[in-house]
Amino acid sequence: MSFVSRSSASRWWALAVLALTQLVVVLDTTIVTIALPQAQTELGLTDGQRQWVVTAYALAFGALLLLGGRIADYWGRKRTFMVGMIGFGLASAWGGLAQSGTELIVARGVQGAFAAMLAPAALAMVTVLFAHGRERNLAFAIFGTVAGTGAAIGLVLGGVLTEFASWRWCLLVNVVFVAISMIGGALLLSESKAEGNNRYDIWGAITVTLGLGALVYGFTLAEHGWGSWDTILFLAIGVVLLTVFVVIQSRVRQPLLPLRVITNSVRAGAFLIQAVIGAVMIGSMLYLTFYFQLVLGMSPLISGIANVAMTVVVFGCTPFVTKGLNSFGPRPLMIVGPLVTAAGLFLLMGVTPDGNYFVQVLPALVLMGVGLSMLFVPLQNLALTGVSPADAGVASATVNSAFHIGGSIGLAVFTVLYSTAATDALAGGADQLLAFTNGYSAAFLASGIAMVVAALIAVFMIRGPRHELIPNGDGAAVPAH
Repeated sequence: MSFVSRSSASRWWALAVLALTQLVVVLDTTIVTIALPQAQTELGLTDGQRQWVVTAYALAFGALLLLGGRIADYWGRKRTFMVGMIGFGLASAWGGLAQSGTELIVARGVQGAFAAMLAPAALAMVTVLFAHGRERNLAFAIFGTVAGTGAAIGLVLGGVLTEFASWRWCLLVNVVFVAISMIGGALLLSESKAEGNNRYDIWGAITVTLGLGALVYGFTLAEHGWGSWDTILFLAIGVVLLTVFVVIQSRVRQPLLPLRVITNSVRAGAFLIQAVIGAVMIGSMLYLTFYFQLVLGMSPLISGIANVAMTVVVFGCTPFVTKGLNSFGPRPLMIVGPLVTAAGLFLLMGVTPDGNYFVQVLPALVLMGVGLSMLFVPLQNLALTGVSPADAGVASATVNSAFHIGGSIGLAVFTVLYSTAATDALAGGADQLLAFTNGYSAAFLASGIAMVVAALIAVFMIRGPRHELIPNGDGAAVPAH
């Protein structure tokens, strides 16, 4: 295996390129969120199609990530990164020039498919590049913070572009990012891949992709009723296919997802918490954006700026959290972080139609920023600690897949809760703005409860000596429990 960078100094420049890639992949989940009202009007999107502009990207991304991770491991991480980047740029240009709602949704799905190639390749290269020690902790803190704040940055950038240019530039801007990443990748990255006679697990790829797709689609259909036959059918198909996938992984010689990657309790806990974060960052933040624009009447620009407080707090807290990680280990951060984030989400439940941003929203965003910074710094390191170099790509894919599948399911579930609460409010005689607000509050309540569950996951699954949870130079693996 070769190293990702050519010299010690260039490793950090390589990290900058890889972090920029992760930023673009994550922010593309939310950058169109603020542009959706404008795009919906111009292209004549229905409310159902509007949701699928977000869901198509997250679903394709999450469902194909495991395959993308194995392609990176077997075909070569740099090669996969570069091809994925080119495809991502072309799909972004297609979406930005789309002339119909269907065309936009399909382009977003293609975007997600290519993102599923480049994202695990990028994270795997970070894993190989920074193998252990304090430099690894710092590299993952930087990478994790950039990735974790990407959703919020997407809201800000989307507001600026929608306000001063057009919703189309929320997609076309990716061409600029792609050009920068391609140049940086060509100059700073070198090839690495798993050695040996590697073979693709085709049936595993088919069952997990279709299984995740059916599961997310089933949750989306739940908006029309949990007891409807199509909802039950697709949820059942998803569960059956994923069960078949696990059986296949336990029997094939070179599985798509080696069960050793996810059966370790610490890594499994990290993946589950990542899924909850995805649900909150993709799902509930969409409704906060709607509250800003549809209830408080903010412009796209002001709406984007209104979200920036959380991002600023995350970046401000990161140096202190990194020191805390080195001093106390990840377990306390992984328990306290979700609880602080949940407090912020519960505070958001108090929003009203005539609300004040500085009184009702800003304190909640500050709390969420503090809590999420405690999670972003150690999370991806925990999810990859102890993984062999041959499994780096697929383990990296699992981290990203958890975030985006969690986001897809979270968005679908929160949509059901929002619709139910808003419909009940209208039936009770509430006006439209009050009905909207009641729906948003229901989504924030569910998000807060999910974060409390994340804290419980950390209590029971993120366990072990501090020096083993995050190695300090000896490369010790995370112990299995």
